[in-house]
Amino acid sequence: MTTPALPNPHDVPKRDASRTRRLAASRTRRLAASAAAAAAGALVLPLAVSGTATAVPEHRDAAGSVATPAQGTAAAASATLDLGADDLPETRTETQLAPGVTHTAINRGIAKNQLAWTVEVKLPSGAAGVADAAVADEETARRVAAKLAAAGIDVRVEHVVAEQLADSGGDLGYRVRAGKFSSREEGAETAARVKAAGYASSVWYTGWDGDSAGADQQRGPWNLEVLTIDPKKFDGGLAASFGSDLEQRETTSELAAAAGALAAVNGGFFVFNSAHGAEGDPAGAAAYAGEVLSESVGDRPSLVIDGPKASAAVERTTWRGTVAAGNQRLDLDGINRVPGLIRNCGGADDMPTNAPKHDATCTDANELVAFTGDFGPTTPAGPGLEVVLDSRGKVTAVNRTRGTAVPEGGRTIQATGTEAGRLAELAGRGIPLKVDSVLAGESGKDLRLGKDSHVVNGGPLLLQDGRFMVTAARDGMVHADNPGMFYGWVHQRNPRTIAGTDAEGRLILVTADGRQTSSLGLRIYEAATVAKSLGMVDAVNLDGGGATTMVAGNAVLNTPSNEGGAERAVGDALLVLPARK
Repeated sequence: MTTPALPNPHDVPKRDASRTRRLAASRTRRLAASAAAAAAGALVLPLAVSGTATAVPEHRDAAGSVATPAQGTAAAASATLDLGADDLPETRTETQLAPGVTHTAINRGIAKNQLAWTVEVKLPSGAAGVADAAVADEETARRVAAKLAAAGIDVRVEHVVAEQLADSGGDLGYRVRAGKFSSREEGAETAARVKAAGYASSVWYTGWDGDSAGADQQRGPWNLEVLTIDPKKFDGGLAASFGSDLEQRETTSELAAAAGALAAVNGGFFVFNSAHGAEGDPAGAAAYAGEVLSESVGDRPSLVIDGPKASAAVERTTWRGTVAAGNQRLDLDGINRVPGLIRNCGGADDMPTNAPKHDATCTDANELVAFTGDFGPTTPAGPGLEVVLDSRGKVTAVNRTRGTAVPEGGRTIQATGTEAGRLAELAGRGIPLKVDSVLAGESGKDLRLGKDSHVVNGGPLLLQDGRFMVTAARDGMVHADNPGMFYGWVHQRNPRTIAGTDAEGRLILVTADGRQTSSLGLRIYEAATVAKSLGMVDAVNLDGGGATTMVAGNAVLNTPSNEGGAERAVGDALLVLPARK
């Protein structure tokens, strides 16, 4: 098969003509080549503990032996999804978008399965530095329930037990809930009474739990969209795109339209709020058209894309970066992000941890961060030092404050705290500096990223070599200071985006709508079982929630969970590109 020429995913309309001119030359040399070659059950017993431990479904290998979810074995795609009760109706509507690219819409479960709304109470932690959460120890739950019952509120205590994942799960503690209602609005009065009693709460749809022993919790409905890309039959390619610059978010459909993509899904995690960095900046490993533009979060998993081959692999990645002058070298802390703010953590010498910590922002007062022209119009402003390099790597300016435009084809390096003095000693005007930014794979060897390679961050891992391998703790979704993180993010159902590959080398991309009564979403455990039943052998969870989006034919195929089904502007997207004629 001849290598197709693909549309350039970064040839997007710019909102500012000067930005277009400034970015075009530096990006065109790197990306035009890519364009040319890449293609727990609840009894109504006010103060009695109700609910039982969720039974973990058995997964049997070919010999019939039982495997735990972390030890499951590879299997071909199932005729129906391993999701909810076995007897659920399921329909699949398949559409060929191009030879080798198939979209499948899956509707599973009872469409009119009406479940109750309830008021979920936030329980006090009672420990310094530990956040209040919806789950706590039994003593705390009983005490809060007794106080609410004394105020005349109908409450119940439920025991919450999660499936045992590869490194987390099991007994999560106890939760307190008040009342059962037919709508969110109906629960508002009880929520107000809970607040008057001194506790925060939220009105919650019980179908979003998925952990109840009650059969109704396992009857759906669910709406999923699946893209299957077969590199043996598809003459187009794959790419990732962040749009016009890293710090400007765009919707998945905007990114797809700008690149002329056949289809697309949202990509990796990103900074969502300027209090935590530059909005849109990938919060994890990212590479586009062969250039590493964001550092990894510890060794969290990523989707590594070979564009022209239309193939991909799930692999844990680590990052290293350096700036050197001759034999003198300094280690970088990051690339294309606000110094001192490390979203999802997983760096070095950071507070409070160097381990991945999802949806948290670590800090470091002493950092070296490199910038490319892809970041945005100007680098972050603030105290410190900034060295400006031209396209040949020579120092053209040493600024005693941070914030400047990046020269065409050049870079800048920012230093804060004690790193400012070290950088000043290394860099003088006219001195050539060599900046390296490299991603390595699980073997420790550097990834061989060509001009058509892309990397999108994710986590947690779901499947590895055909086996269940949900590493929520390793990938930062278990917080010692916030028991609600695992409970709400991993254990409860949410919209999810999943990427993985099957034994034939096909890339499978999945969106599962959630936070809706018409589609319940998936727990992370359910995301893994869905991935496996679709035939994946390696799979990773991508950004989800309101970001979960699938696009094809200039239309959004799923229903995002944002108000009115609106798309969320995201950091990047995975694109399925046609061959350019």
